[in-house]
Amino acid sequence: MGYITVESGVNLYFEDIGEGKPVLFLHGWPLNGRQFEYQTGVLPYYGFRCITIDFRGFGNSDNPWQGYNYDRMSDDVRNVIERLQLNEVTLAGFSMGGAVALRYMRRHAGSRISKLALLAAAAPSFTQKPGYPYGMKPEEVNKLIEQTFRDRPKMLAEFGKKFFASDVTPAFRQWFQSLGLQASLHGTVGGAAALRDEDMRADLAAVRVPTGIFHGKLDQICPYEFALELHKGIPGSLLYPFEKSGHAIFYDELERFNATFLQFISDRNRP
Repeated sequence: MGYITVESGVNLYFEDIGEGKPVLFLHGWPLNGRQFEYQTGVLPYYGFRCITIDFRGFGNSDNPWQGYNYDRMSDDVRNVIERLQLNEVTLAGFSMGGAVALRYMRRHAGSRISKLALLAAAAPSFTQKPGYPYGMKPEEVNKLIEQTFRDRPKMLAEFGKKFFASDVTPAFRQWFQSLGLQASLHGTVGGAAALRDEDMRADLAAVRVPTGIFHGKLDQICPYEFALELHKGIPGSLLYPFEKSGHAIFYDELERFNATFLQFISDRNRP
């Protein structure tokens, strides 16, 4: 664990666990890299090196006033990859992290990436746009931003209820909400604005590595239609539907997700 300077005065926190082929995890909004502990605690036993980062404004990373757009966040990812001298990376992005991963593939030509895993990705667009009728309306995200300014803990608690299709213990839910509380207020707002405004439809054609799309059919935050659009837009991609999972694709069907994800990154990638 440690910090990497991605621009003057901005340091990102990262954790680096295990040895072997690297898997770089990008977290979702409004969480941080700790959301993947049920993956990073298992995959090293199978010979994988797991790296998580906290995006700027989230978790233990610095909280600059600016930089909460996917171009800047994908530049941050590039800096981490280069500073850690990673090669043949599986880039695994959840929700907002999946959108940033797609922007990385276009903006940085997929540099050093050998596989892409999109986990309940907030893409091709998180909000409805002309020709794209899926997801939230921009006005609904504006309400989340308003709630963040007024009562961020309540917003996180209400938004968190939509994550899971499975029953989780009160203790787990409390821990999960604590991840969002570690973010800064302006980082939370900046990430929400990016979700509202960014559009990755033009990024899909830049993906030229084996891609796995992991998505829950019960997802209330990033509807399953997102996965179908990604599958259509990324030639040769593999779609892994999870019948009993909501947005929390990494936890709702934990054993099945870990086994399927391990199969994909181990080159035994059959849907």
